[in-house]
Amino acid sequence: MLIIGLTGSIGMGKSTAARRFAHKGIPVFDADAEVHRLYQGDAVEAIGQAFPGSVSEGQVDRAALAEQVLSEDDALNRLEAIVHPMVRAAERDFLAHHAGEGAAMAVLEIPLLFETGADKRVDVIIVVVASPANQRERVLARPGMTLEKLEAIRAQQMPDQEKRAKADFVVDTDGPIESTAAEIDKIIESLAGRQGQALERWLD
Repeated sequence: MLIIGLTGSIGMGKSTAARRFAHKGIPVFDADAEVHRLYQGDAVEAIGQAFPGSVSEGQVDRAALAEQVLSEDDALNRLEAIVHPMVRAAERDFLAHHAGEGAAMAVLEIPLLFETGADKRVDVIIVVVASPANQRERVLARPGMTLEKLEAIRAQQMPDQEKRAKADFVVDTDGPIESTAAEIDKIIESLAGRQGQALERWLD
């Protein structure tokens, strides 16, 4: 099975690209969605202990947690030490399941693919990009988002130029959704029949 790593900075269009893969019948693991699930279950106790005041009504208050993470030195590292092993375990289960089902390829949608070292455990890397203006417009349209929060998030992510340089494919999402879909379709065609080697590193 070929493992595709899909990444890109905040607001660049990862979800749009991921939906196209799913539309084409290719399994997609959404790391952000898994984090959301953990914030409502398995990670709640550990995060509550590490970040007092971040849990409300039995689940992580994302806004309260973000305020601490973005304002305290080393807070992000402490959070990642809790969450990343849980996400990686879920990714491993996802890949093992779909490999067992005979899937030819699978996508791991991971916002911090390079930052967490997950790029070393995929066969192909796709980076989605957009202009700074489009990125800003998309992100600031999200509830509770401010320019200050956006800049803080950007500071924690690898610069786009570095991501582009490390990518096997770069997908520009500035155009209409149809254009992004067409680019994804071309990539899928180009990867058809290609054998992957990264699965062994996940299942070791």
